[in-house]
Amino acid sequence: MNSLLITGAAGFIGANFAHYWRREHPDNQIVVLDALTYAGNRENLAGLEGASNFSFVHGDIRDQALVEQLLRDHNIDAIVHFAAESHVDRSITGPDAFIETNVAGTHSLLKAARAVWLDGGDPRAERLFQHISTDEVYGTLAPGDPPFREDTPYAPNSPYAASKAASDHLVRAYHSTFGLPVVTSNCSNNYGPYQFPEKLIPLFLTNILAGKPLPVYGDGRQIRDWLYVEDHCRAIELCMRRGRRGETYNVGGENEYANIDLIELLCASVDRRFASDDSLARRYPAAPPARGRKSSTLITHVTDRPGHDTRYAIDAGKISAELGYKPLTDFPTGLANTIDWYLDNEAWWTKLKDGACSGSDTLEAESTNR
Repeated sequence: MNSLLITGAAGFIGANFAHYWRREHPDNQIVVLDALTYAGNRENLAGLEGASNFSFVHGDIRDQALVEQLLRDHNIDAIVHFAAESHVDRSITGPDAFIETNVAGTHSLLKAARAVWLDGGDPRAERLFQHISTDEVYGTLAPGDPPFREDTPYAPNSPYAASKAASDHLVRAYHSTFGLPVVTSNCSNNYGPYQFPEKLIPLFLTNILAGKPLPVYGDGRQIRDWLYVEDHCRAIELCMRRGRRGETYNVGGENEYANIDLIELLCASVDRRFASDDSLARRYPAAPPARGRKSSTLITHVTDRPGHDTRYAIDAGKISAELGYKPLTDFPTGLANTIDWYLDNEAWWTKLKDGACSGSDTLEAESTNR
């Protein structure tokens, strides 16, 4: 695979993957297609633009003619499909955008791939539609239930999850019906650099620095598996290189935490940073540890949201056995790396908090695709 079309690469996971792929395969061509909606930020691709083998196209994945043109003009070997609306709270208040992007958009990409790769008479074996999905399509688990497997029945509980489930089914159908070479990966909650600051970890970290409340839905006992984004990028490459076409692989981080426990860990980590670095108190005077208080004093509990899943957990046995995947980053290390990145990139997240995210700084949020 020498030429990739990455959709949604101005978003969180897509940007990390673009940087990862350039680092691992510097001679490959990367074409990015992104509509630059609220969670897309072209600055996430800094360091990639300007290279002769990198192209950025501002466009919509629903524009089938545009996608077909890109596939032909750049002789694309693989589509890596990240583009998605992914914020659960937004899907509750405005589900239409999720149907348009996640369902209609994915279908448009599939139609374009079929038209160029199959109907165009050049079905090279190395071509691939790599579809990035979420563990939320499986619904929720009770505390003692076994983790989600690839054969777990779909039971989405939010418009976001339902839209991703629909896209998964379309990808599967295009393989079964038309023979389109596809692989789907369903990941657990991602975290790391470039994550839009409406998601749980960057939202609560930046709220601590600003001295704002940390509102936790309900009792905060909802359990999530946390996957460091660099590990996810490695897993995607394994799926692309070695994954069986038509198959689904679950990707987890082997880090199950209740939301409230994660938040307490984040608060304690920030407190230790302030204790070891006097400059942080000068930079963030509103933060509790700048005034000798614990960050956890900002925690407040708010009414739970509708359809809030109790627990997600991933059984990554299939991708481990077949492709040799294992997450390399434990949660304390990944969290420390993430905190470092946000402290080192204040201008990046301040601009977003003051703009598109200004209405979202009082919500606990999920952490998936964008």
